[in-house]
Amino acid sequence: MARARSRAPGKGLYPRRGVADLMRIIEIFHSIQGEGPLTGYRTSFIRTARCNLRCEWCDTKYSFGPGTERSIPSIVREVARHRTHHACLTGGEPLLQGESPALLRKLSEREMTCVVETGGSLDVEPYLAIERVILSVDVKCPSSKMEDHNRWANLAKLRPSDVVKFVVGDRPDYLYARRVMREHPMPGNVVFQPVWGTPPGRLADWVLADHLNARVLLQEHKVLWGDVPGR
Repeated sequence: MARARSRAPGKGLYPRRGVADLMRIIEIFHSIQGEGPLTGYRTSFIRTARCNLRCEWCDTKYSFGPGTERSIPSIVREVARHRTHHACLTGGEPLLQGESPALLRKLSEREMTCVVETGGSLDVEPYLAIERVILSVDVKCPSSKMEDHNRWANLAKLRPSDVVKFVVGDRPDYLYARRVMREHPMPGNVVFQPVWGTPPGRLADWVLADHLNARVLLQEHKVLWGDVPGR
């Protein structure tokens, strides 16, 4: 199994401009959570700019750009207007921005449960002690062309409430994910999600045949509205 590429502490964080509470944001929107443990709940989504990975099947390539500078207070105010109990910090790659923990603490103070969706290549340690935060950590399978970036040390750090997600495009992806489950510690929630446009029943059949302790989930927002940005 390929090893994660080593990084010095702090490498990859979005460069600062001297103002501690600024983040680069692509969009903030109110929708139904379509993935993970909070599927179906009204959620306020905060999509950060930039990503250090380039997954072959990525469906949010528009997040690769620089986005717009937003202060943490302005983000919190916009989220508050959605009147939800749930938020999702996604990307891009939200762990690239050093201000993400500060934003999550502000949302936690408002008693919001926050899911952090990360590609799994960066250290999750700064997020583990923040109350009401659920980490959704990808393990990249071969069809993504990014499997060399998996940070295996993250998996041992995850808590029972966190999530490991495998996006599966084909049989080799499935066999890879099955092997990872057997060789690494897993939290209480393991999700197998088919690459959008591939046969979802096929993946469900594989999970059933192997009696895997995993959930097979579709992207509910795409079932509802199609592959539309900001939904």
